[in-house]
Amino acid sequence: MPFAMKTPPIVSAREWETAREQMLVKEKALMRAKDALAAERRRMPWMAVEKVYEFDGPTGKLSLLDLFEGRHQLIVYRAFFEPGVHGWPEHACIGCSLGADQVSNLAHLNARDTTLVYASRAPQGDIARLKGRMGWERIPWVTITDSFDADFGVGEWHGHNAFIRDGERIFRTYMINSRGDEAMGTVWSYLDMTALGRQEAWEDSPEGYPQERPYKWWNWNDSYVPNAAPDPKWVEVSDAGEAAFRKRGSGARP
Repeated sequence: MPFAMKTPPIVSAREWETAREQMLVKEKALMRAKDALAAERRRMPWMAVEKVYEFDGPTGKLSLLDLFEGRHQLIVYRAFFEPGVHGWPEHACIGCSLGADQVSNLAHLNARDTTLVYASRAPQGDIARLKGRMGWERIPWVTITDSFDADFGVGEWHGHNAFIRDGERIFRTYMINSRGDEAMGTVWSYLDMTALGRQEAWEDSPEGYPQERPYKWWNWNDSYVPNAAPDPKWVEVSDAGEAAFRKRGSGARP
């Protein structure tokens, strides 16, 4: 069926490649700008969380500290699933549901010492039912029981809040909401909003932040072992890939 809209010019393969190379220059500039913004985010001041918060979980009461699951970083997404929200009780908010569908396998995020949790005001029984219906079993999901949502700017609208802990002391480090939530869901989007970032050597991070070579920590989602050395075969393969990128002039990393 012919296009009814006014389309861009139709060109040869060579002309298309030229246009693409011109666009690629701008895309790389945008990527480096995002890297620079993430570096600034890692230098944001931290806000101490002095108030005690309590959530309902699948097995009982949980504190904010409990939500970290022993890791050092935590991201809490305020999802709207509760009475009064469009879709209740069969569904959560359509926008929040689309976001939940985008959440990648959390094994990779957990391997970077970071936990993701969804939080709503629906009872746990309803949350369990919703997770089973929608295929969201992998997402930890707690019930808000106090002023957590209002205190962290997500009482009336969705958003991601990032926290870090030093022992039992908890600090709020960043928040992303509104259209910023559209990009969330990948391990990279989550890590880039955290205080420690991707924890890779190419990043511009404050002195003393955990960093290691990129690619090497990657693994199959069922094969992560805490504190294990990288798979030597994967190191060989990824080294070869980086070398090929550099030879082509692309640069594997900035």
